[in-house]
Amino acid sequence: MQKIALFIALVLLTFSAGAQAPQMGGRMPMGMAGHLYGKVVDPDGKPVGYASVIVLANQIDSATKKMKEKLVKGALTKGNGEFSLEDVVARGPMKLRITATGYKTYEQTVSFPPFDKDLGNLKLTVSTTQLTGVTVTSTKPVMQMDVDKKVFNVEKNIVSAGGTALDVMKNVPSVNVDIDGNVSLRNSTPQLYIDGRPTTLTLEQIPADAIESVEVITNPSAKYDASGGSAGILNLVLKKNRKTGYNGNLRAGVDKRGALNGGGDFNVRQGKLNISASAMGNQMKSRTNGTTERNNFADTPPTFINQLNSNRTDGGFVFGKLGLDWFVTNRTTLSIAGIKVHGKMNPSETIDINTDTLGKASPIRSFSQRNSEMRNTFNANGLVLGMKHLFPKEGEELTADFNYFGGKSNNNSNYQTDRYGTGSSIIGSDLQQILGNGKMSFITIQTDYVKPFKGKLKLETGLRAAIRNTKSIFNNYNFDYDKNEYVLLPAASNNYKNTDNVYAAYASVSNTIGNFGYKVGVRAESSNYTGDLLNNGQHFKNSYPVSLFPSIFLSQKLKHDQELQVSVTRRINRPNFFQLIPFTDSTDKLNITKGNPGLIPEFTQSAELSYLKTFKGNNTFLASVYYRHTNNLITRFLTKEQDPVNGSEILVNTYINANSSYSAGAELTSMNTLTPWWTLSTNVNIYNSKINTDNFSLSQDALWSWFGKVNSSFKLPLNFEIQLTGTYQSKTNLPVNDNKGRQDGPPMQQSQNASQGYIASFYGIDAAIKKSFLKNNAASVTLSFNDIFRSRRSDQYSESAYFTQYYNRLRDPQMIRLNFAYRFGKIDATLFKRKNMGAGMQGMQEVIQ
Repeated sequence: MQKIALFIALVLLTFSAGAQAPQMGGRMPMGMAGHLYGKVVDPDGKPVGYASVIVLANQIDSATKKMKEKLVKGALTKGNGEFSLEDVVARGPMKLRITATGYKTYEQTVSFPPFDKDLGNLKLTVSTTQLTGVTVTSTKPVMQMDVDKKVFNVEKNIVSAGGTALDVMKNVPSVNVDIDGNVSLRNSTPQLYIDGRPTTLTLEQIPADAIESVEVITNPSAKYDASGGSAGILNLVLKKNRKTGYNGNLRAGVDKRGALNGGGDFNVRQGKLNISASAMGNQMKSRTNGTTERNNFADTPPTFINQLNSNRTDGGFVFGKLGLDWFVTNRTTLSIAGIKVHGKMNPSETIDINTDTLGKASPIRSFSQRNSEMRNTFNANGLVLGMKHLFPKEGEELTADFNYFGGKSNNNSNYQTDRYGTGSSIIGSDLQQILGNGKMSFITIQTDYVKPFKGKLKLETGLRAAIRNTKSIFNNYNFDYDKNEYVLLPAASNNYKNTDNVYAAYASVSNTIGNFGYKVGVRAESSNYTGDLLNNGQHFKNSYPVSLFPSIFLSQKLKHDQELQVSVTRRINRPNFFQLIPFTDSTDKLNITKGNPGLIPEFTQSAELSYLKTFKGNNTFLASVYYRHTNNLITRFLTKEQDPVNGSEILVNTYINANSSYSAGAELTSMNTLTPWWTLSTNVNIYNSKINTDNFSLSQDALWSWFGKVNSSFKLPLNFEIQLTGTYQSKTNLPVNDNKGRQDGPPMQQSQNASQGYIASFYGIDAAIKKSFLKNNAASVTLSFNDIFRSRRSDQYSESAYFTQYYNRLRDPQMIRLNFAYRFGKIDATLFKRKNMGAGMQGMQEVIQ
């Protein structure tokens, strides 16, 4: 009743004030009306509903003949904190006053023009009697913890300036990146999301400067896809800017090899429309060198092979995005965005191959050299449609999204292997050619609804459909010297198409009772796929019935800014089409692969317990212990088969369902502000893992490993900043399974059996220095230095009954980048209005901070 009475009183006062003849002060034209709107928030940025918002102006009181404040317009904020004051009659400089229970009165001067003024978010201050124990900071914390995720703010990460999302990941706690750009989270490959939705873009196709924060979700709740196994989710939150007026930034850079990068972002907001555009280009001049030493016991006679690899990849990609937001009402927003990606990569490689026989008194030696040249291009397009509606009740909202991403690729490769006799004479050459192309489309449709009840009780529910179509042509040719032409090898060619569908629904309930909180949910998913090998007419299909994936999250806040959280979830990892089709890919003679149509999905149960302590001065400490157990684990396995081309015996990397696997560990993360100019983040993960393959062969012993990352930032005088990052990975088992299928990349990148090998320890040190200058530090120059000590190597050992192998590579060590960035912008609500407001418009623009 109190809210209703206050609203009626404001309406009556507004009507009474509007009925009086306006008496203008200053030089404003009489009778000119404007529009004021904005949002009222608390110190944490959360909306303040039902606050009183009034506009006052000085007028001559008819009784006392003195100036007195009179009401011009008034209203209450909505549940989401928004307010809109239409037809505010201009009365010279006026005063906006906001009052709400528990907060100090907020006042600011307002005036026209512009006559359509967005006041933005108006932040209230908690009243003195309630301020005890509250700390308000002007910058985002580096780490925030939600009930089911950790959020890391990476906007100010200068080491990754001018790079891609891979460079960002190298500085995010808990995340490990190897030299090939493979990302792991707690020694498993996570799913990649962008703004809460799965994506087919790779981390190398996303500019670092477009990322605002990274959400690390180690144990996803029922709200997220159940597929992806136990590795969790990395969600990239892209930067968004909806300030009235226009603003943007430009950037450009170069690395030590002359590879250029550049891009820009532009945003303009006028009234109910917001338009944003982003574009970026990145050149690549990558260099990799490595060696392989392999004892082949299965050969007759047994052989020793020594390889020297020298790889270079030149090319680049361009990324563009154009988006439009339409604020239909204060509660309803419609969005549309288009994405364009174009790339061209030209890998080339030279491999020197020395072969020797083992155990022979008179060894048989041979030398050959393999040269490869590739031309890979891809063109992709994306469309994103979104709707968000806020209901009058605070916290109640409905969202609907449609995402499409599709593209085409062409992959043409030429291989020449020259066999040498004594001396340097070539005694023969083998020529191979692969001509390939493909296309894919990925559509997701999703809707989510949030319904709050009494107190903090909340229901979340949603539906999702994901439809993926893929077609690939992979024709393998050998050169026939008698015919003087390339001849197709049907048994070594792989032409296929497949469709993969996943349908899901979820519901979760969350509540906070005092210091105790919970979030309980369940997700139902079913899926099916069909596939066809076009060159031989084989057809494959499978349908997985509905499975339930429950999740439980509990949290308890303790005294002295402490919190405990525990979570238990169930997830699934389905075999993809590449792992299922029984096609033997013998392009790489040391890494021949074949799918297994008998694979079944793997199911993972995960449990995690976390402790969070917040100290004074923006310091936090997070400790977690976790355990994951997987049944029917999908992993690589080495076996001996017959070559479909010539009938000889070959070693083949295929896939099997191992009995089980487990991983258990403890992770410690500390984020510290040591001084106003020095911040430090530290992350250590200690874990034990094992894959049980007793159903096929002897299992490898369990192995204890640890991973550490330290990130230190310094703010120096004269607007200088320095950032140092160090990582260390101890000896660890080879990754279990990346679930990526066949990758288009350089040959001879051996991917070994996860249950029969290990990765040797390595470390890496990165550094960067940044100088900001011009007004409001709008411009900056950043110099970054990655892998300073050439120590981020990949050394692997693998073994089986058929061979032992040592393998090492080093990619782009001591990379130096120089980048320049410039921010610009003006707030001007009349940007698109075709009106001439004269000199009164001057001075109303300010540079965006």
